[in-house]
Parts: sequence; C-alpha cells; structure tokens
Amino acid sequence: MKYFPVGKLDFRLLEKLLNSNPITDQRIIIGPRIGEDAAVIDFGKKYLVAKTDPITFTTHRIGWYAVNVNANDIAAMGATPKWFLATLLLPEGKTNTRLATQIFKDIIKSTRKLNITLCGGHTEISYKIDRPIVIGHMLGEVEKDKLVVNAHAKPGDDLLLTKGIAIEGTAIIAREKATAIRKEFGGQFVKRAQAFIDKPGLSVVADALLANKVARIHAIHDPTEGGLATGILELAKASGTGVVIDAEKIPCYEETEQICKLFNIQPLGLIASGALLIALDPKDTREVIATLAKNGIVCTQIGRLTKKSEGLNLLKKGKLKKMPTFTVDEITKVL
Repeated sequence: MKYFPVGKLDFRLLEKLLNSNPITDQRIIIGPRIGEDAAVIDFGKKYLVAKTDPITFTTHRIGWYAVNVNANDIAAMGATPKWFLATLLLPEGKTNTRLATQIFKDIIKSTRKLNITLCGGHTEISYKIDRPIVIGHMLGEVEKDKLVVNAHAKPGDDLLLTKGIAIEGTAIIAREKATAIRKEFGGQFVKRAQAFIDKPGLSVVADALLANKVARIHAIHDPTEGGLATGILELAKASGTGVVIDAEKIPCYEETEQICKLFNIQPLGLIASGALLIALDPKDTREVIATLAKNGIVCTQIGRLTKKSEGLNLLKKGKLKKMPTFTVDEITKVL
C-alpha cells in the first residue's frame, strides 16, 4: 500500500473526497473547496466566516501561531476575525504548569492584539504525541458586499504579493537549526531570521482588510504550506485561471535566500504565512499598492492571471517555464 508523505493531502484526492459530500444547507455560501481559505455561512445581515487550522511544524510560540494563522484566513475572505476557539493536545510525560501557561499566554496576548475574543475550546494531555499541538478555530464576520471569493478572479487580473515569500519558513528554520545557521552566518543573522515572525510578521489581517477597503478585490489568498507556488496553484484552481509570474519580481529576503541555499531548498515551496496574494483589476493596482505602502506594508505586482488553458507559468530570464510544484513543503527536508 502506498502511503502519502507529510504535508497537505494530494489536491486531486482531496477534491474527490470533498465532492462526495454535497452541501444541502442553503445558508452555506462557500463550503469546503480547494483554494478558498474559509467557509462562509449566511447569518442574516452579515456573513459568518469560519476556519480551522492546526500548528504542527513548530512548538515555539505555538499559541501565537494558531491565532495568527487562522486570523489570516478569515481576513483573506474580506472578513474581520472576531472569535477564537482552541483545542490543545499536550504530550503525556512532558506537560507541566509552565508549558500550559505559556501556550495560554501566547493565545491571550495574540487575540487581544487583534481584538479577537477567546471564547472556548478544549484541552487534554494525550498519549502517543511527542509535542504540543494547537488546533485553532476562528470565526469572523463580513458585510455581504465585501466578501472576497477566490472563484471571482479572472484572466487579465493583476496578481500582487505583500511583503515577501517564505517568512514563516525562514523563522522556523532559523529557530530549529540555529546552531548550523549561526556557524555559517553569525549570531546577528540568526536573530534577524528568527524575528521574522514579528517583523516583517506573519499576520496579513491588515494587508487584506486595507486592500479590500480601497478597491473591489477579486481574490485574496494566504499562501501557507507548500509555499508561494502552492498558493498560486490553489488560487488558480479556485478561479479556473492560468497565471504568469515574473520570477525576478518575487520579493525574497536576503535571510531567506541564504538559509535556502544553505539547506538546498527552494524558497517558492517553503511555508509562506506572512505574505498575501491579491488578484484585482489592473486599474486598481496602483491605488492598492500605494495604500498599503502608506501603512508600512510592501506590496509588489508579481504577475497576472491568464486563461486556464495557458497553465501556470514562471517567466525567468525572458523565458516561460512551468511553475514548479511541491508535493510536500520544503521545510520537511530540513526539520
């Protein structure tokens, strides 16, 4: 029997499984589908937006990660994250007051910073796990005319990227492989890379809400596991489009480039929370980039959407090549 590697379930199998569960509830506006970041439910005057996501690649500040990663996906639908629930699975024989307290402190501090209410959840010490796992559940709300659905992106749209690629992957590797990186690049380099979770930061809530405020955004997607390349694939899948990305325009931090070279991995396939993909009419591109810049958020046009028949392409040194695909996140080669 063939077993799947660590990471996301193969999207073809996932799509088949999702299609086996038809949605009959008329209040479900957006159900489970590839390329959409959260579910959307009709709650009268507004839509309720719901998301769940676990944190599995790291244990450092795991409560903080759980809040921010789930809040990002709510914001990617144009919604404001409001309510958070957490399931804490703690390892047998390794859990003490200090560990439990630190996770709760991280969750509470993060929810307060984003004006989110921690309103419920579950905790247990479980056998046969070797590290804490936090599964976040985030709820938000959005005015009906402000909902962003990735299926609405279309050929001819510009594709923007906020900040740069592989912010989360850079921070995780810098913490987990600090000794090797310090030996190669020095202590200050390691500190800068580890601090990526705060600066430039993993949260894209402000990025998404600001962009959606000043223009009619066609699609917003939060690339996470599998990196920017997988995020683009998911967006194209949701919208039924192709894409051309200019490789030279993709922002990549020096620390990210150096760490990827050291461990012989590809930045395009490295877990990418902290960046945001935005698809919009080209006439709105300049205003969105300017608005984000005024709020201290770098935003770059990296490509455009095309017809589905043209496929997913990367423009590199004047030549079109197929976009690389990553069956597992590049971080699995390092950790």
